[in-house]
Amino acid sequence: MAGSVITVKDLVVRVEFDEDSPSLNELVEVENGHKTQLLVDHLEPGGVAFCLNVRSDLRLTKGMAVKRTHKGIEIPIGDVTIGRILSALGDPLDGLEPIAGDSIKYKDILKLPPRTTDFSVTKPEILETGIKVMDFFTPFVKGRKIGVIGGAGVGKTVLTMEMINNIARSGSGLSFFSGIGERIREGHELYETLKENDLLKNTCMFFAQMNENPVQRALVGISATASAEHFRDEQKKDILFFADNMFRYIQARNELSTILDQVPNEGGYEPTIFSDVKVLQDRLSSNENGSITSVQTIYVPADDISDPAVQFIQHEMDSIIVLSRKVAEQGIRPAVDLTLTNSSLLTPEIVGERHYLLSVQVQALLQKYESLKGIIAIIGENELSPADRSDYAKAKKLIDNFTQNMNVMTKHTGVKGDFFTREETLKSIEEIVI
Repeated sequence: MAGSVITVKDLVVRVEFDEDSPSLNELVEVENGHKTQLLVDHLEPGGVAFCLNVRSDLRLTKGMAVKRTHKGIEIPIGDVTIGRILSALGDPLDGLEPIAGDSIKYKDILKLPPRTTDFSVTKPEILETGIKVMDFFTPFVKGRKIGVIGGAGVGKTVLTMEMINNIARSGSGLSFFSGIGERIREGHELYETLKENDLLKNTCMFFAQMNENPVQRALVGISATASAEHFRDEQKKDILFFADNMFRYIQARNELSTILDQVPNEGGYEPTIFSDVKVLQDRLSSNENGSITSVQTIYVPADDISDPAVQFIQHEMDSIIVLSRKVAEQGIRPAVDLTLTNSSLLTPEIVGERHYLLSVQVQALLQKYESLKGIIAIIGENELSPADRSDYAKAKKLIDNFTQNMNVMTKHTGVKGDFFTREETLKSIEEIVI
């Protein structure tokens, strides 16, 4: 016997090993007739391993024997996973046949890939999303990260689904979708949308929705990333990686921290919040083999954008799209707050001189619009100078110009969706501004 269970508390199982202690992130099996799997989280002196009950198996009692497997969490990788929905542990969730056979390759999700040369592009490649507000304010550059920030019900998932629909349709790369702690209905709708549009042949999906335990919700993003790394490094593919929702990843890590009795940091989150964010974000990177371009939604608790978790994730992004409840209440879709949305990629070197100069003019008009709104509320629009009135009218036209119908909402609204090329977007703005 390698070890035995000494305590069981919620998902935390303490196992004492006599001599052959397991490694960190190793799976150990409880010999209870069901091969219950436990993931070693950390080790304490005296051969005691703190383990996490990955499948919430309640058939555990004190004194049960535990044996080592000398393996971590391994998921199937390669072409057999394309078009499938897998759990954080690599189990199929789509009701189709299990992924099994001698030819199937597996990968340890917590084992980091070998270090490679940093990926640098001589000329950044801009991908068109067909969404005016995104293509103009937050250009979608290959190999970079975009964050979509917003509270509940402001349209984060719809915007993500529209991007999957518009970009994945070209079939130029492989799309990954990682559902972290979100609603089961949303996952089902996404699967049906991809199926209807014949996009499953270019998509891999990993789900651990809000019905799963925090162990699986904390691991599903890493599982999807590990699978994406295989396609990038072994098959030299460019990956589009969508994660919904990164805040739920932090929330799951926080739940684990609580049941492991860790002292929270000043913001109330787990003490390892910074490294938790970095572990996942650093693996969503590009190298000489291929690129991983990621779009990550970030839920804002209580609409508080200054929340520590939101700030930590935001710092890892190249571009930030902020969805606002105030904008949504005005009936504007997508409900993007144009003054808070920003991108470090909006430079002449990346988007060109024409696009960059237009963005400067638009931002100036929008800032002026915000400052004039307060004045108009007091004295009325007629009291403004002719120049101010003209700028205010231009800003209102710009806001209307960035409103568009979504293709993925057509079946709900009956209104056909719009797709605008980058050239069409720039022309429509020039007509207003110049």
